[in-house]
Amino acid sequence: MFSLAYTLRTLTEGAPPTSLPGVFHDMARNQPFYFQSTAFAFAVLGLLVGTIVGPAMAQSLVNAGNAIEKMSSRDKIAVALGTIIGTVLTLPFFLLLLRWPVLGLPVAALLFLAFVYLGIRATMSMKDEFRFIGPTGMVEPEIPENSMERCKILDTNVIIDGRIADVCRTGFIEGPIYVPGFVLDELQHIADSADSLKRARGRRGLDILNQMQKELPLVVRTYDYKLNEEHIPEEVDARLVRLAKILGGSIVTNDFNLNKVAALQGVPVLNVNELANALKPVVLPGEEMPVTIIREGKEQNQGVAYLDDGTMIVVEDGRRRIGDSLDVVVTSVLQTVAGKMIFARIKDENGDADEPRDSGRSRTGGGPRYKVR
Repeated sequence: MFSLAYTLRTLTEGAPPTSLPGVFHDMARNQPFYFQSTAFAFAVLGLLVGTIVGPAMAQSLVNAGNAIEKMSSRDKIAVALGTIIGTVLTLPFFLLLLRWPVLGLPVAALLFLAFVYLGIRATMSMKDEFRFIGPTGMVEPEIPENSMERCKILDTNVIIDGRIADVCRTGFIEGPIYVPGFVLDELQHIADSADSLKRARGRRGLDILNQMQKELPLVVRTYDYKLNEEHIPEEVDARLVRLAKILGGSIVTNDFNLNKVAALQGVPVLNVNELANALKPVVLPGEEMPVTIIREGKEQNQGVAYLDDGTMIVVEDGRRRIGDSLDVVVTSVLQTVAGKMIFARIKDENGDADEPRDSGRSRTGGGPRYKVR
């Protein structure tokens, strides 16, 4: 360390030397064992620097290599052109700074890095002008940016639900189907959960996405850059709403809360649950249908049955017929937030609906109940 300090002092003080080798020769003549001690000091310094900085530099090189490998052809050519331009701009300054070897080389290195950085930034901003380069070979389809105005952005819940895949196959969903990167990351996080149920749901969502990508023009992560990373909120729902605003698309979900939040902010929402309710068959009072009484209802003498689509049917006097398959006549239909509920009476052998037994309690709405023919 004394040799290094003495060398720096000699280079910074006194008369300027005629050449850098002459400086080392004079110091070797004035100081015994100068070269041996200097070599040992540089070896120790290099070992310390390598131990501390080496792993970080190696990891940075590996990350840079992985980033270059994932670049498209246009990006790689833009980086190469930017490096060449930066090197050419540095040459005149490098030749000029060689007159001062001690300070000229570090300054030249800094200028080289600065010019290469500016050259790469300049060429990357003009990469779309490289018309002589063919397709980039990306797996995802090339979709013009203006066509994303009618895109359908999928939510995590609707992907796990799975019904959206069948809806898309029928052709009722128009426009490109977009899966943001943060939705894909959330699916992967759920698939890696320690909870077995969550893990199964996450893997089901990933399997559905893989199948949709094989059958449909699915776009993944391509337009996530439009979100300003510095101002993205942590919630996935908020990111979906803001991305839908930027792209001019619609959110496809089955989440009731996301549906309300998006509607308040003026973002179109396609709710799969609402679509399923709208596609249920219309039932009118007086129609007949075969049902199987599954269990008893909340009220006295009521039985409960279900249609194939899950619609609940409340059958008067059906409690005594639990487990039987019989024909019923619809008396009324009630639409609720949870779905549609049908009220019916048991059809007798003559084709009429059985008159309900009087349970002694007052009936809602007042007045007697009439037999439906």
